[in-house]
Amino acid sequence: MELEAFCRQSRVVVVLGKGGVGKTTLTAALALAGARAGLDVLVVALDDSGDLPALFGRAEPFGYDEVLLAGCPKEPEDDAGQPQEAAPGAPRTGPAGGRVRARVVTSRAALLEYLDDHGLRRVSRRLVDSGALDVVSTAIPGIEEVLVLGKVKQLERERRADLILLDAPATGHAVTFLSSSEGLVDAARGGPLRQQAEQVVELLSDPTRCQALLVTLPEETPVNELVEAAYRLEDEVGVALGPVVVNGCYPELEGLETDPAVAARAAQEPEPDASYSGRLRRAAEFRLAKRVP
Repeated sequence: MELEAFCRQSRVVVVLGKGGVGKTTLTAALALAGARAGLDVLVVALDDSGDLPALFGRAEPFGYDEVLLAGCPKEPEDDAGQPQEAAPGAPRTGPAGGRVRARVVTSRAALLEYLDDHGLRRVSRRLVDSGALDVVSTAIPGIEEVLVLGKVKQLERERRADLILLDAPATGHAVTFLSSSEGLVDAARGGPLRQQAEQVVELLSDPTRCQALLVTLPEETPVNELVEAAYRLEDEVGVALGPVVVNGCYPELEGLETDPAVAARAAQEPEPDASYSGRLRRAAEFRLAKRVP
């Protein structure tokens, strides 16, 4: 599959993987690939911006408000949605028009925005002032996850970007994070919270709107965890699975299977001692395990 075609398959891509496999790095690379294909890309991080700012050459972290990471600001539009003439000297989008924006979404901020959007600004202020916000957001199992995913759903419905990349938690928590909405639908009999959960489930189960991209390393533990997560994502969440990305693979090198002593004689060099030969063999085995099949 071509990378550009994948970026246009669905509006939301959830990037998942075991901690340390390069999930955030892949999210950044995919965002840049989408922007180079002319897409308006929005990266959504959870809790904090993590390593994303550094990957785009930024020293400062970002928060709930959107920031521009790559590309030029979008050209202004008039009331009819037509591009307006930019001011002299103002930056303009390139020929492809792609850009990368990013923001952090937390359950706390999502809850406050949800209350504000539903005319409950006074309630949200009182929750903050009284310190009861944490009690509200943890009173119902799964409510925090639904609030965060509900914000992603809102961004997708409003077409705030051509492609939304969600840098999800590590796979150990990601399945629980994504399946919480299904559980809340079963638990809540009605009301706006159930409606929010139902809409999140609709988003996750529609392959034209959302799919999951799994990341791993060519090592036993990350691969086993990825396989387990893939089955659970299909069975418990119902999200469509995209390609699997195997990070940390290297091109094939000639001579790695040659015995160090034989290689030394062929190069007319002194043969290494037993200890050094052992280290060379272990290094070659490690490199062989990382090669692309």
